[in-house]
Order: sequence, then structure tokens, then C-alpha cells
Amino acid sequence: MSLLPPLRSLLFLPATASHLLAKATQRGADALVVDLEDSIPPDRKAEARVMARAAISDLAARGATVVLRVNSEPDQWRADFVDLPWRQVSALMLPKLEQPQQLALFANALAAHAGDSAPPVVALLETPRGVLVAQALSEHPALCALAFGSEDYAAALGVAPAPAALTWPASQVLTCAHAMGLQCWGLAASIAEVQDIQAFEQSAQTARAMGFTGALCIHPAQVAVVNRAFSPSAEERAWAARVVHADDTAHAAGLGAVLLDGRMVDRPIVQRARRWLLAPH
Repeated sequence: MSLLPPLRSLLFLPATASHLLAKATQRGADALVVDLEDSIPPDRKAEARVMARAAISDLAARGATVVLRVNSEPDQWRADFVDLPWRQVSALMLPKLEQPQQLALFANALAAHAGDSAPPVVALLETPRGVLVAQALSEHPALCALAFGSEDYAAALGVAPAPAALTWPASQVLTCAHAMGLQCWGLAASIAEVQDIQAFEQSAQTARAMGFTGALCIHPAQVAVVNRAFSPSAEERAWAARVVHADDTAHAAGLGAVLLDGRMVDRPIVQRARRWLLAPH
């Protein structure tokens, strides 16, 4: 199983939207998600599968990290597996997960179909039941990430996708992801906001402050915003460089901690600083 690189922005592309493919790799997204699920009408699923295979090969050939979102029902995702160019798929996203048994069935079938070429799995949690079993799901070895589906979750509650309803479930998902060393993508807000980009950016910044490592994008205009929000700012990088320098100086002097800007700098702070310096710009 291949490893998935750290991803901040994942831009959805309906498999049937061939007109979007030409510029897809120019949008700046860390990954492109070819979608076979919600964006495809039931009567176009078979057509979408054919188009998805071609899209995956084309995008991968142009250097893109390609994720495929399959359908949630076993009979549908089994059909999605047929003739996939496995080595060009960086990850499979399984939506609407609500039981560990669903994930186990999927992972076993994936291994049988793809063998050594099986990509890692992203568990997309979009319902109250799915959020409640996030810990059990996160422990499965096939996973590389958890994702939180804020729109579907809010719909399940019958409310607007606002922080009041989404902060707790989002925190549950990202805590389980971090506990198992997984990436975690999502917002505790709507991902459908396209016109008010300033509001969307605030939601993305809040998500990073909560602990999410990236977010799903449904429009190209959201990509640069997400990349910026989930990357350390210039000020944060400058602070991190000073912390690392102070720590190196302290260690050279045989000290375990050092005072910087009126605050003690010890191991957890240095770890965060080094992480920020390694993060993509």
C-alpha cells in the first residue's frame, strides 16, 4: 500500500464533467477527487465509471495526486472497482461510513481486487452514527485519513451547517484521526460557500485551529483559500525559525529549555515549530 502525502486541499471533480479536466491540474489543489458518488445521477453511474478511468489516467499522467470517491453501497463500489488503473489512484474515499464492518468488507474486497497495488482508504464520516464510531473506524490499518462531511451531517440533523451543530462532531472526528496518526480533512461549517470567500476562509482558519489538516473543496475558488489557511503564515514561520534556533542554542549549552519572548520553550513547542517549518507554503 502506498503512502499518501500530506494534503491541504482536495478538489472534487464529477467523473462526468470532462470539461473541467483540462484545467484541473492548474487549480493548485494538493489532490483532485474524481467523484462517482453524490455528483453523479443514478442513471449515469455506468457512464461515469468509464469516464473516471480515463480521467484518473489523464490526471495522474499530468502529475496530479488523484483520489477516487466511490459509491457507498457494496454492489456499487464493486462495480466502481472494475478495470480501475490502480497504480494511478493515490487513495479511495469511501463515503457514508457508519459501521466498522462496512470498512472491513470494503478493505478486504479492495485487497482482493488490487493486490499489492491497493491504495489506502479515506473514511468519509457524514452522519451521527458514523461520528459515534469514528474511533473504531480510525483503527483500521487500511486508512490514511478521516474526512468530515459537514453538509450531510447537518442535513441528518435537519439544521443549517453552522458551527453550533458541527463543532462537536468535527472535533470527535479529528481527535480520532490524530490519535491514530491519520490526516483529517473538514470544516465545522459549510463547504458550499463560494461567493463569500472571506467567510469561507474564516471557516478554514478555524478548522486549522481546531486541528484539521486540510479541507475538501467543491469549487476552484476555494483551493487557494484552503491552501493558505492550512499553511503556516509568514509570521508563524518566522516565529518557528526563532524557536528552533533558540532550542539549538540551548542544547549546545546543555540546557533542556530556554526563555524566548517571555515564554518557556520546551519540547512540545519545539515540535510544533519544526512541523511548521516543514509544512508546504
